[in-house]
Amino acid sequence: MAEPPVIIWEHEVGRLLQYRDLIPRLEDALGKFSKRDSAEVIQPVRTAVPMQKHNGFMGLMPTYMENDGVLTTKFVCFYKREHGSSLPAVQATVVLLDPEYGNVKAVMDGEVITAMRTAAVSAISAKLLMRPGAEVLAILGTGKQALSHYNVFTEMFSFKEVRVWSRTRQGVEKFLHSVGGFAKGCGSVEEAVRGADVIVTVTGSTEPVLCGQWVKPGAHVAAVGACRPDWRELDNVLMREAVVYADSREGAMAESGDIILSGAEVFAELGDVINGTKAAHREKTTVFKSLGMGVEDAVSAKLVFDQWTAQAHKL
Repeated sequence: MAEPPVIIWEHEVGRLLQYRDLIPRLEDALGKFSKRDSAEVIQPVRTAVPMQKHNGFMGLMPTYMENDGVLTTKFVCFYKREHGSSLPAVQATVVLLDPEYGNVKAVMDGEVITAMRTAAVSAISAKLLMRPGAEVLAILGTGKQALSHYNVFTEMFSFKEVRVWSRTRQGVEKFLHSVGGFAKGCGSVEEAVRGADVIVTVTGSTEPVLCGQWVKPGAHVAAVGACRPDWRELDNVLMREAVVYADSREGAMAESGDIILSGAEVFAELGDVINGTKAAHREKTTVFKSLGMGVEDAVSAKLVFDQWTAQAHKL
């Protein structure tokens, strides 16, 4: 008889999930995904259910990793909120199932998983694509994703300067307070990104906020927001001049307004670079377009559950 499912709440997920454990597992999963071996990873493009009344949509992200014995799905709701709204822009839940029996093994909060695995993959993109000796990091946006990106980028790399921009001064001040001071607030996007070696865009914008003319040649951009076909963060100049990478080529061509509306070509997936089948053009301006993938949630959920199980057995 199957064990009843466990519920793992947000604070427990945050305690159990660590970047040092997560990043190598994500690198392995990205490589497996890009090999297109059907026995390794089965992950359809995210299904989107519009919720027009609430100005949002629900995404359904199922994944099966046969050789790893992992079956999951994530339910994630995205909303386009008005500036100053106290309502959350993203809410997520991950369900882990037993692939042999089909029963639910665990239901866990997906907020920490979403924030951490997204930031970790952006950091992997920087590890693969940014120029050696990068000194200046710019972050556009000050929400949960901005904080998770700050945490992993400052943990993995030794930037001498971190610049932050938000549409509101209050957003910048709150962010600076939360990170303890090792960052500089900027009054405009141009001020934040001029001369930056790495730029992270984690905004809720539906129109371009980052212009290619402001971007230093050879910089690396990790573009995380704008997850719908008609949403943008990056302008045409940047998209057409940069070498563009994605987590999933299929997902980017179906969901990324930055790619669809600019007509930019996706040169490679991160997994192709990890597998050595595509080059990492560090000498050129690069854009990593992140849409987020179910395989990233699957790896993260398994890690959380394994850690939770190991600790439960010690009690």
